[in-house]
Amino acid sequence: MGKARIKLIGKSPEDLEEVCKQILEITKMTGVEVKGPIPLPTRRLVVTTRRSPCGDGSDTYEHWEMRIHKRIIDVAGDERTLRQIMRVRVPENVQVKISLE
Repeated sequence: MGKARIKLIGKSPEDLEEVCKQILEITKMTGVEVKGPIPLPTRRLVVTTRRSPCGDGSDTYEHWEMRIHKRIIDVAGDERTLRQIMRVRVPENVQVKISLE
């Protein structure tokens, strides 16, 4: 039995929770030990730009923000369990990284 650490990264927390729920259902069916999902700190990417390109008038700024959410799930499972986890449907805006220990 090996250990796998699954790291989920995405912009939408709802999509992340949906993928986490599917992984937890698979681990419950196979009866393997699981820890998580552990939420990691959210990363905020902020872009501030000046509204007026020519510099005339008052200083007005626009702000855009994108948040990156992360979750970690540790699974102590066999090869069969990990194959089922790899078949999970993942939305386009969610990135999955699996590392074996």
